[in-house]
Amino acid sequence: MSASLALTHLVPLAKEVDENKVTPGVLGFIVFAVMAVAVWGLMKSMNKHMQKVDFKEAPDTKAEAGAAPADDKPRQG
Repeated sequence: MSASLALTHLVPLAKEVDENKVTPGVLGFIVFAVMAVAVWGLMKSMNKHMQKVDFKEAPDTKAEAGAAPADDKPRQG
């Protein structure tokens, strides 16, 4: 008896929804949630790979040799 009573209260609420309005619904939420989990997994993987990188910059041999930088060339004019 209570199930039919609940159904009679929910039917008028369903009629208040605009039938021309498009909403994402459950499928839209599921797609969004899957994309969020995928981005989280990619960022976690990227962080793990970036921690493995050991980058050491090679010394600049031109600066040590005393060579003039390219910007200090005399201008012709």
